[in-house]
Amino acid sequence: MLKIKNLKVNTETEISILKGLNLDVNEGEVHAIMGPNGSGKSTLASVISGDPKYVIKEGVLEFLGEDVSEMDPEERAAIGLFLSFQYPVEIPGISLNNFIKTALNQKQKSLGLEPFSAKEILARIKENANALKINLDFIKRSVNVGFSGGEKKRAEIFQMLMLNPKLSILDETDSGLDIDALKIVASGVNKLRSENNSFIIITHYQRLLDYIKPDFVHVLSDGKIIKSGGPEIAKMLEEKGYDWI
Repeated sequence: MLKIKNLKVNTETEISILKGLNLDVNEGEVHAIMGPNGSGKSTLASVISGDPKYVIKEGVLEFLGEDVSEMDPEERAAIGLFLSFQYPVEIPGISLNNFIKTALNQKQKSLGLEPFSAKEILARIKENANALKINLDFIKRSVNVGFSGGEKKRAEIFQMLMLNPKLSILDETDSGLDIDALKIVASGVNKLRSENNSFIIITHYQRLLDYIKPDFVHVLSDGKIIKSGGPEIAKMLEEKGYDWI
């Protein structure tokens, strides 16, 4: 599904961030990426989703067998990429309800498909709001305006469920969440998890991985993946930190 080979990425000011990163994500897999601050985790998420602040200097970035390195973010979203932001932005004057309706039908249009009917969208909204224990009045509020940290993350996961992407990238979604909010966010991820959907979960903490069981855990340091393995790596990092690697 996602193929990254020898990816080297700089900022616009020519600061090197990713320095030959390799990663393959197949359908149905959940990959957790951990690493110290400044190792390149959020940069990786931004590059995959198409953030123009970063410049690919070398390497392969393919999604669903297609080179996406020159695609705009909206094009990548249309073919099935989703990024849950570490710091979701506020969009005053646009309700979460209208935002998600527009996003859904724009995705349908980009794929050459018929738009969803109001009845179909409402049914999906109710199903996914119920899964995340979201009151429908919450959906009527402006996107992230006045939301608590937990509400913002819940709104992001709601959007993910509605859009049903092929590959979801969660950039420190667990940051600042209490245990109840963490469980709800994890339940949303697990609801979408299937043999056709894949995830990259960027986190500092083992606790999220207690609720979303990864197939693989990778340790990123100085722009490269320096160790990969199973969930046991996350447990070791929790106990010993990064110095043992």
